[in-house]
Amino acid sequence: MRYAVIGAGAMGYRYGVLLQQRAHLDVDFIDTWEPNVTAVRRQGGVFVSRDHEGRHLVPIKVSTPEDYTGTPDVWIVFLKQMQVEDVLARCSHLFRPDQYVFTAMNGMGHIEHLQQYFPDQRIVGGTAMIATVLNGPGDVDFIGSPGAGHMHMVNLTEEPDAVTHSMFEDFRAAGLNPVLTRNFTGTLMAKVVFNAVVNTLCTMFSMTMGEFSTFQGDREMARMLLDEAYDACERAGIQLIQTRQEAVEEVHTVSSTGNPLHRPSMYQDFSRGRPTEVDHINGYIARLGRQHDLICHLHEFVTLQMHLAEKVRDQAGEAENSQASAA
Repeated sequence: MRYAVIGAGAMGYRYGVLLQQRAHLDVDFIDTWEPNVTAVRRQGGVFVSRDHEGRHLVPIKVSTPEDYTGTPDVWIVFLKQMQVEDVLARCSHLFRPDQYVFTAMNGMGHIEHLQQYFPDQRIVGGTAMIATVLNGPGDVDFIGSPGAGHMHMVNLTEEPDAVTHSMFEDFRAAGLNPVLTRNFTGTLMAKVVFNAVVNTLCTMFSMTMGEFSTFQGDREMARMLLDEAYDACERAGIQLIQTRQEAVEEVHTVSSTGNPLHRPSMYQDFSRGRPTEVDHINGYIARLGRQHDLICHLHEFVTLQMHLAEKVRDQAGEAENSQASAA
């Protein structure tokens, strides 16, 4: 099958490059960040490293939504939650009724936007326990050894069809280690609750996942946040694909041995002055709880704390800019 990636960022590059190089498939890339598009076109591709080493150029084709003319069988969407509505609108003239869409974005809220353009039968969601860092325009770093990490994929209808199985085989050939499930919301929420621990705490304390795992109380901090998230899901009738204890151990194992050098995407956004996706992760859990008469005190506090950190960061940046202008 032919694929087109909407969102040539860290994860978009990883999926697209691996499908192109390891599965030997045709892959196009679409992006709206002009410096990224310009860099790839100037270089003739994207620079790829692995664990900060072996930087090399991988030839790829990148377009903006306005100049893309391809007709893929499957769209792969990797955007920030805050970008989804606008970018999909810019791409809407490219979508055809017979195309499928796959996404393994962080947080919750994107599926509803995809439903505006694709029928439920052609939407495949998922999660990605795969660490990647975008160093800058046209420059990406795959974290972990080849074949490291895994992903889940699930049809919105919870009934996998022939195209889903073909996508599964393509992802497997690309070394993405897919697992096919039949529990849509429980699958997506499993990654949300994972990120609600690792992404937020590593960002708040400016640490790698490996550094977090060496703290003696890492499991206990994870357990407190996970218990509250699981309580909210149970109130909402959502059955997650892991037990609570399995989720606690996954946080520790992925942090300590899977991706110890990784700084989560929320940290990458925060450190570069961008808004974080906390409202779509911890904030989503907090809202889910309140919708079912449960106050998730920890997740509400963490969400507000992250927004406070963003405000302090932005004010410090404005002060530095003012001092630089005065000088």
